[in-house]
Order: sequence, then C-alpha cells, then structure tokens
Amino acid sequence: MKLLFTLVGLSIGLAMPHANAIELKPNDKAVVAKGKSVYKSQCAACHGFSLRGQRNWRVRKPDGKLPAPPHDKSGHTWHHSSKVLFDYTKLGPKALIGRDYQTDMPGYKDILSDAEIIAVLSYIKSTWPANIRKRHDAIDKKQNHKH
Repeated sequence: MKLLFTLVGLSIGLAMPHANAIELKPNDKAVVAKGKSVYKSQCAACHGFSLRGQRNWRVRKPDGKLPAPPHDKSGHTWHHSSKVLFDYTKLGPKALIGRDYQTDMPGYKDILSDAEIIAVLSYIKSTWPANIRKRHDAIDKKQNHKH
C-alpha cells in the first residue's frame, strides 16, 4: 500500500512539472500598478525609485555588505528565474545563500504576501526592454522544465 501511495505521489509530481513555477505578469496593468506601489514603499529606499540601485553595487562596503543592486536592465536581476527572484525576496538572501552571508536585505515573508511579491517582480520586469524580457522568459522556461 505504501508503494502505491509513493507511485501515485510520484506520478502526480511528474504530471505537474510547473507546480513550483512563479508566473510574473509584466503586461497586467493592475498587477504592475500594485507592484509599483509596493516597490516604492518597501524597496525603493535601497534599490532606488528608478530601480538603479546604490552606487558601486558590486563593491563591498566597509561592513562587508554589498550595496543594493539595480533592478533595471543594467543589473543582474533578469539573469535569475522568476522562482529564484521570488524565493530571494520572500526568504531573503541569508536563507538561500547561507546564514553567514552579509546583507541588509531582509526576507519579506512576514511583511509582504506572495501576491505582493509577484506584483513587485512583475513591476520590475515591466520596466525592462523587450529583448531583456525575452531573455528572462527563456531563463524561466529552462528553469520550469527542470522540475
């Protein structure tokens, strides 16, 4: 009987390869508007109102922490899948990289809902040029086929 439940569970998992996928909605005006509002209140203080991040974002500060990176096309945000971006935002870098990682970025799991995190990420993606969006879509497609 235990084997039967294991096989059923495995077949359900294989039948739903996108169960862990996160779908951003950069073309949904309502989601993007909500995301922009949340971004301004929760993210812009560090990442900038125009998504440009902090100066010298690739160079560690004297305290060992990296400045907040840009989320526009000049940054590396679009190099990561939507799922990675979602988890990074929800759980925070320390949860994903390791507790010893030096950062000012908190996890937002107790601050923002999943829908608000998706809205923020959708807003950010909505600002990228079409060629960057396409490249990000390809990253998502590749990531989603791994599961």
